[in-house]
Amino acid sequence: MAEEPQPPNVHEGVDPTEETPATAPPASAEDRKAAAALSSLDNQNDDSAAQTTKAKNIDQEALAKAISRLELSTGAKVEPSGQSENMKQFEERRRKRREEKERLAKVKVDAGDVGLLIQELELSKTKATDLLKAHEGDAVKAMRAFVTAPV
Repeated sequence: MAEEPQPPNVHEGVDPTEETPATAPPASAEDRKAAAALSSLDNQNDDSAAQTTKAKNIDQEALAKAISRLELSTGAKVEPSGQSENMKQFEERRRKRREEKERLAKVKVDAGDVGLLIQELELSKTKATDLLKAHEGDAVKAMRAFVTAPV
């Protein structure tokens, strides 16, 4: 029986559906760093104290570099505590909104005024109540504010 010659890329005993890992080394430095990080994930059994300390130091260095790049790109000064000025402003706005919510929760509104706003302004009960609370329960102020376009 005559055998047909096989193409050069076919190897006996190799399953063509099985994926073979790429053996070429990563081209860029960034790819090499990513490959090293992935291989370190595979080597979870090698938890010696020296490696852990070294990894923490590298992580701290990377964090410091990232923060300095962030400072340069955003212009925000990051304090040693780790909070930027933007974060402090955000926290201040959040605190003021919380205080405003607490103040509005204490305002009592008349059910008749809520009904009036529902009927005249075609609002839901919740929206009418919120509008009244925002204007200290005064129905006239609430209606004026609703119909006046903000400038």
